[in-house]
Amino acid sequence: MNAAGTEAPKGRGGQLAAQRQATIVAEVNSRGAITVAELVDRFGVSDMTIRRDLDALDSSGLLHKVHGGATSVGLRSAHEPGFDAKLTQESAAKQAIAAEAAGRVQPDSAIGIGAGTTTYALARQLLRVENLTVVTNSARIADVFHGNSRSDRTVVLIGGIRTPSDALVGPIATAALASLHLDLLFLGAHGVDAEHGLSTPNLMEAETNRSFIGASREVVVVADHTKWGTVGLSTFATWSDLDVIVTDSGLSTAARKAMRDTGCDLVIAS
Repeated sequence: MNAAGTEAPKGRGGQLAAQRQATIVAEVNSRGAITVAELVDRFGVSDMTIRRDLDALDSSGLLHKVHGGATSVGLRSAHEPGFDAKLTQESAAKQAIAAEAAGRVQPDSAIGIGAGTTTYALARQLLRVENLTVVTNSARIADVFHGNSRSDRTVVLIGGIRTPSDALVGPIATAALASLHLDLLFLGAHGVDAEHGLSTPNLMEAETNRSFIGASREVVVVADHTKWGTVGLSTFATWSDLDVIVTDSGLSTAARKAMRDTGCDLVIAS
């Protein structure tokens, strides 16, 4: 048994694999998530070797293997992974969710888009919508629209303090939102839970999201199935605050039933 808790092959190669896997576990526990590409660069081994390491560590319960990388099995409620660490996780699911959610946006709308990697994917789907006003607290999302500028689009970037997930939050953001009236709001979430609603590890982000919700006529949550059952430090929305949640087909049967019992419309992106 090696330091990471998995069986290692005999000989020098096995020893190197054991050391590499132990380092991977330590890194994931420290950061919360890591990508295959980062591990390939760090260790100078093949993509397939890293994926075998992650398979072994996932089977041993030492981390969760996800699309494009791995996450910690025990993320603390105040831990907040960075934007880049989350960007490659469940990318296919996020694209499906974004495509489904984008169909709800009509021309001549004023919409809000909260920060996050799923909402980032949604922004790219909205580039073709005409006469759109977008309010966001994400510089990355604003850049998506600025990189494809058009005369019939207005993009408002709300300022504030930057979080590890690249959200701009705090009193400046909440004050700006207090005077706005949005037709539709799209929000991601760190955690989605039947009892605790939507949550985030960041207290100021929670307050900013509440202000976004207060400024919006309709609220759509975009969150992949891995967010289910996670509870962050601060709840920013209960189910009565929300209208629709768009998720992917990976959501379990039990979670689907629990979602429907909340009274919020559940949409499964195909």
